[in-house]
Amino acid sequence: MIAAQYVGNKGFEIVQGTDQAPEAGEVKLSVGYVGICGTDMHIYHGVMDQRVNPPQTIGHEMSGTITAIGADVEGFEIGEKVVVRPLDWCGECPTCKAGLTHICQNLKFMGIDSAGAMQSNWTVKARTLHKLPEGVSLKEGALVEPLSVACHDVSRSRLKAGEKAVVLGGGPIGQLVAAVAKSVGADVLVSEPNESRRAFAEKLGVQSVNPLETDLAAFVDDWTGTKGADVVFEVSGVKPAIDAMTQIAGRRGRIVMVAIHSQAPEIDLFQFFWKELELLGARVYEAADYDWAIELIASGKVDPAPFISSVTPLEELGKAFASMDNNPQGMKALIECNAG
Repeated sequence: MIAAQYVGNKGFEIVQGTDQAPEAGEVKLSVGYVGICGTDMHIYHGVMDQRVNPPQTIGHEMSGTITAIGADVEGFEIGEKVVVRPLDWCGECPTCKAGLTHICQNLKFMGIDSAGAMQSNWTVKARTLHKLPEGVSLKEGALVEPLSVACHDVSRSRLKAGEKAVVLGGGPIGQLVAAVAKSVGADVLVSEPNESRRAFAEKLGVQSVNPLETDLAAFVDDWTGTKGADVVFEVSGVKPAIDAMTQIAGRRGRIVMVAIHSQAPEIDLFQFFWKELELLGARVYEAADYDWAIELIASGKVDPAPFISSVTPLEELGKAFASMDNNPQGMKALIECNAG
């Protein structure tokens, strides 16, 4: 087997790995495709070296096929197509015991805190697996993880059919949030300054607006008949969006914080009092979000194909990262490991 290791300073090395049988509770996978996400790009830029501790195999958006099953594993068979929910929870902390294993107090994120999927074979705990139904390809399966993020965001928002939702930021996750919101019957607007990303949203059947050229608060006021947005998803992580989210939310609106803010932003708390707003955090996903994402793809309610910008062999991983670095308009680059 081979593995691609991030070695620091935007560098990767292809190394020969040791192919070992899975231990009890584990399953070995032949990795089909792995997606490059925003976190992977942060790793590539060196800002997470202390956490990743290179050399390390990264990657967590993946699909694969079961090739070996360890002892005490039930419900899976060799040859089944699966995806991995890359969360390694402790099961012992108060949060886990409350059933919130996705925000475990000792959570390890696979592909960041431990070896990830950018290798030909990957051995993982069976508890992290979700089966792909017939008709869903490995290539489509590689989009389940980011789509699950969007499913969790929409689930946290309690969005209902007929409600008005604004997505602030039209990157990959923002577009997936818009797609999931549209699938539940909401009326969706994407606010995004980049022309190509606005065009992407329009192709998905979602209205878009450029907040640099349009007064977003006035636009939303007109769009909602002065009611304001029922739900606002803040996905961009920039100050203008933080300022806008409380302005455009309607009375008793819900704001979902999807973006990761490394520094504490200034927020207009008066609007939370005046409009009785809610601010909801949303981190990664739960098992139900994975099941929902798989169902959305299998049913055709969300088509992952338009999100795939490129497919690159594992041996040319560095080229794929460099291409994404020079093309921020790209949505999802896939790395082909063992497509089958």
